[in-house]
Amino acid sequence: MSSSVFMLLSVRFVEENTKHMEKETGNISNTDVTTLKKKVLQDLSINNGGGFVNSWVDSMRACSPTHLKSLMKQSSWLTEHPSALDMFEEILHVSEGKQIVMFLDYDGTLSPIVDDPDRAFMSKKMRRTVRKLAICFPTAIVSGRCREKVYNFVKLTELYYAGSHGMDIKGPAQGSKYKEVSFFFYSGKSLLCQPATEFLPMIDEVYQKLVEKTKVTPGANVENNKFCASVHFRRVDEKNWSDLANQVGSVIKEYPKLRITQGRKVLEIRPIIKWDKGKALEFLLESLGYANCTDVFPIYIGDDRTDEDAFKILRDKRQGLGILVSKFPKETNASYSLQEPDEVMDFLQRLVEWEQLRSGA
Repeated sequence: MSSSVFMLLSVRFVEENTKHMEKETGNISNTDVTTLKKKVLQDLSINNGGGFVNSWVDSMRACSPTHLKSLMKQSSWLTEHPSALDMFEEILHVSEGKQIVMFLDYDGTLSPIVDDPDRAFMSKKMRRTVRKLAICFPTAIVSGRCREKVYNFVKLTELYYAGSHGMDIKGPAQGSKYKEVSFFFYSGKSLLCQPATEFLPMIDEVYQKLVEKTKVTPGANVENNKFCASVHFRRVDEKNWSDLANQVGSVIKEYPKLRITQGRKVLEIRPIIKWDKGKALEFLLESLGYANCTDVFPIYIGDDRTDEDAFKILRDKRQGLGILVSKFPKETNASYSLQEPDEVMDFLQRLVEWEQLRSGA
């Protein structure tokens, strides 16, 4: 790959990911970002593209849970982001008199993180809990996964589904008590929003190339999530990360309209459009008739850096709250925390019980 192509890829990658590193470590200033970009360009001129690889690997290491744990003490972090279970009564108090609307990530929130993404099944108990939740409150699943794949995991028709990081949104089945017909029906279907439709052929093409290119790396798994492609490296030996980065870079260099972002042990190849989970949250609230309302209380629960876009929307608007699912301290825009999916289920069950008691159900 030419150094000029790697330069473009590297700058795109650094610009996209240093802002997330700042959120998660709290240690990256504007000066640090500039220095990192300069270092990348220096690496490019020295080793013909190694800067992109080094930057990606450094970013992954910097955002790994074990590294994050060393940056701040658990106790001080929990002071700033207390357990949503411990603070349940306080959450009820601030939501008093408002319509609660629930937004839930899937992987790592409703299901455990597993090595094989095709086996990220939610428990039957979690499914029952989410079904009851959707009876009590408007509820949406917002995931980086393909919407159809998330639906096949969850199998609940009462929900809103926002797949591909919010680039593919569909409302619940006809008859949901929370559905606004004027928003959700188009040509007889409850299709809400697909802002990246023009990129579908490109994503399919890139997916095929990534599958072919990465098959030589043991443990690499490429997933077609319709409006984005995901390269999972959870099962890739760390010594092979650089090779995998080279393989991904050699494909993406031909597609200037795509960008690379990073999640939990995954590289996401996404269209360069101003759309993310935060935009999906805003769109769904507007579709429900809650745009610019003061009597709505969105609660967003997620575990990934891509959920930070939604957390930030809520924090900036001082509306509702975000709950980060993590066992490790991370810099976040969320107000509260839960450690794992089992705690998420406990929190959701308590919400359901409170609403049932309040409404006399």
